[in-house]
Amino acid sequence: MTVQFKGRVAIVTGAGGGLGRQHALALAVRGAKVLVNDLGGAVDGSGGSATAAQAVVDEIRAAGGQAIANGASVTDFAAVQAMVGQAVDAWGRVDILVNNAGILRDKSFSKMELADFRLVLEVHLMGAVHCSKAVWPLMIEQKYGRILMTTSSSGLFGNFGQSNYGAAKMALVGLMQTLSLEGEKHNIRVNCLAPTAATRMTEDLFPGDMLSAFGPQAVVPAMLVLASEEALTRAVLCAGAGGFEAAHITLTQGAFIGTGPLAPEQLAAGLAEVTDRSGEIVPGSGAAQGTNEMRLARGAQ
Repeated sequence: MTVQFKGRVAIVTGAGGGLGRQHALALAVRGAKVLVNDLGGAVDGSGGSATAAQAVVDEIRAAGGQAIANGASVTDFAAVQAMVGQAVDAWGRVDILVNNAGILRDKSFSKMELADFRLVLEVHLMGAVHCSKAVWPLMIEQKYGRILMTTSSSGLFGNFGQSNYGAAKMALVGLMQTLSLEGEKHNIRVNCLAPTAATRMTEDLFPGDMLSAFGPQAVVPAMLVLASEEALTRAVLCAGAGGFEAAHITLTQGAFIGTGPLAPEQLAAGLAEVTDRSGEIVPGSGAAQGTNEMRLARGAQ
């Protein structure tokens, strides 16, 4: 199977450098017309300049591709709507949205200002909400769409000093879970990508001898597959240094404890059975939890 995007229109946010730049370049090389969005700010979200986005556009055009630049902040829904309008005015449609824009404001929770917590949520979570909301009606109308959320191992598994970032990144998984269900009948496939890459935001975390292995270009194959016509839906793919994994939120078979006066003590005593992962499932929707609990209750009658 050849992964190609001829005739497709893609929007990549945060595409002025790092992962976003690699995503935009790769989509363009494989035939997509790409709107390159980047506010041009610092890692912490301060400042702004259209230079970064335009530089990537120039790269794409120099290689024979089609691209336009956009400097909107994903936190501004009106600006995001105008960004989507810019793509539609240029090329008539939007097929692919890669929600990649993000910032870092790391500190331990005890030292973190609430303003820094809110801003990280605003950029990562609400930025993806704004962009997805703006393209959703178009994708429903054209019966085609591919939306990618950039999550993180910090959200899936936690990371010291990143309570704001981790909360935002796990929230994106929840957003993806529901949008994939709602978009399925319209051929809108929604997925998450959890990258491990040495970028401007993360390069200080990698030992020097591993920097090249964890270049952002190593994550790109997963993005291309999840943005393709044959994409999965409702997947969380992890990628880094040429390795690829899938992450899942699972549900154990559980145990029936009941609701009597000694239920807390019985639950405490039975936690090993409740948390036993043998036979665990990946639920098809949130209703699976209630269905499983009903099974347990009926089995106890």
